[in-house]
Order: sequence, then C-alpha cells, then structure tokens
Amino acid sequence: MKRIGILSDTHGYWDDRYLEYFAECDEIWHAGDIGSFELIRRLEEFRPVKAVCGNCDGGDTRKTYPQILEWECENTRVMMTHIGGYPGKYAPGIRKILAEKRPQLFIAGHSHILKVMFDRQMNLLYINPGAAGIMGWHKVRTLIRVTLSQGNFSNLEVIELGARENE
Repeated sequence: MKRIGILSDTHGYWDDRYLEYFAECDEIWHAGDIGSFELIRRLEEFRPVKAVCGNCDGGDTRKTYPQILEWECENTRVMMTHIGGYPGKYAPGIRKILAEKRPQLFIAGHSHILKVMFDRQMNLLYINPGAAGIMGWHKVRTLIRVTLSQGNFSNLEVIELGARENE
C-alpha cells in the first residue's frame, strides 16, 4: 500500500503546506509546469518524486523530466503527462497511447481544472489535481492525495490550499 501526493502547475511557487499535506505520503507525483528546479529539489528532499515536464517548463527541466512517464506502483499501471486532456476530450495522440499502454491510472495537469473521474471506455481512473501554484486563471489552489493498494484506489482526498488571489 502506498499513499501518493499529486500536484501540478506549481509554476515555481512554493507553499510550505505541500510538505504538511504530503507528510503522510510515500511518494509525490508532479504533473508538469514545475517552474523551477528549486521547487522540485525541495520536494525530492522530502519524498521520492516522479515528474513530467510541462509546456511552460524550460529546457533544463525538459531535459530532466519526460513529457510522458509510465511506471507501475502497487500493481497499478500509471501514466502521467502534462497536456493530456480528459475523458471524452483527450489531447491529440493521447487516446491512442492510452489504448496501447492500457494504464489503470492516468494523471494530467495543464488545464488548472481539478477533475477526478473514471473513464469507462478506457477503463482507467483519470486525475487532474488542478493547480497548486498562483499563476493562471484558477480560483482555488488544489492538491490530491490517494492510496494505491494492489490495483485499487482508496482514500482519495482533494485538498484546497485557498484562493489564488489571496497569495
């Protein structure tokens, strides 16, 4: 069993509450638009991190983190990318990759829109953690925590960090 903290679209913005809310997590997964190596290094000093680059990330970040990352965690096939769309409106090319790779969990960022839904057609859980940073048009900054155990998902929590305008 692993407890996972998921965030996206930090755009270099650090909030000490990331560590507070991810304290009980075994790993942190960042779905792109990291924004700075300092931010990702601080997360990596705290917990193991898996991350993908986003469209706003610079060249060094793009060299370090892939656009699409695939792995297995707790007998669960996971795929993460930054620009992935969502069930019914996947980004160009993503539907084909999902059909070929058959992940059970698909994580995307980019939209700054928190969305968790089960895609019956692809037979996967889709998670977009929204945006944890202050750049963008979203109104509330969000994170997600979820437990993975032998291919099952449980204890999924949406964490609201507060209004973006107040930062």
